[in-house]
Amino acid sequence: MDTRSSYHQSLDELQLELLAMGRLVEEQIRQSVESLKLVDDKLAREIIETDDTIDSMLMKIEERSLKLIALQQPLASDLRIIGMAMKIAVDLERIADHAVDIAKVALRMAGDSLIKPLVDIPYMAELAIDMLRESIRSYTEHDIQRAAALAEKDDQVDSLYSKILSELTGMMGSDLRVNRQLTHLMLVSHYIERVADHTTNIGEGVIYMVTGKRKDLNV
Repeated sequence: MDTRSSYHQSLDELQLELLAMGRLVEEQIRQSVESLKLVDDKLAREIIETDDTIDSMLMKIEERSLKLIALQQPLASDLRIIGMAMKIAVDLERIADHAVDIAKVALRMAGDSLIKPLVDIPYMAELAIDMLRESIRSYTEHDIQRAAALAEKDDQVDSLYSKILSELTGMMGSDLRVNRQLTHLMLVSHYIERVADHTTNIGEGVIYMVTGKRKDLNV
C-alpha cells in the first residue's frame, strides 16, 4: 500500500472510531435517563463504569489524529477534518460526562419513588440524542445544511427545558423530600440541555471545517 492510500485508510479509520464513540455516547445518555426513569441503581452504576471506555476512545482518536498530522503533513482542508475529529471526540467525552452526572442523580434517588412518571425529561433526552446523531452525520457527510439545522432543534430543547423548569419549580412546597427530588430533576434537565449545546458546538465546527467561516448556532 502506498503512502497516500495508507493515509486515506487511516483517515477513514479515524472517522469510523468517531462514529463508534458517538454511538456509545448516544446509548450512555439514553440509558442514564432510563436509569433515572426506573430509579435503577444497577443500571446507573453500569453507566458510570463505562465512562472509562469513553475516555479510552477519546485518547485513541487524539493519538491517531496527532499521528496523521505529524507523519502525513495534511493539506489545510484535511487538517480541518482531522482537527474537527479531535474536537468532536472532546465534545463526546463531555456529553458522556453528563450521562454519568445523570446516573449519579439516579443513584442519589435510589430507594425513592418518583413524584410522577417522567415524560418530558426522556423526550428532551431523545431530542438531544437526535441532535447528537445529526451533528456527527453532518461531519462525516460534510453537510453544512444538516449542521445549520441543529440551531432550530436546539431551540426546541431550550423551550422544553424552560417548560420543565417552570413545572418543577411550581411543584415545590414544604416537603423536603419532594423538593430534593425536584431539584435533582432540574439538574438532570440542565445536563440534557448542555448535551444539546455540545451538539451545536459540533455543528459550528462542521460549518467552519467545510467553509472556513465561523457561524454561531447558539443565538
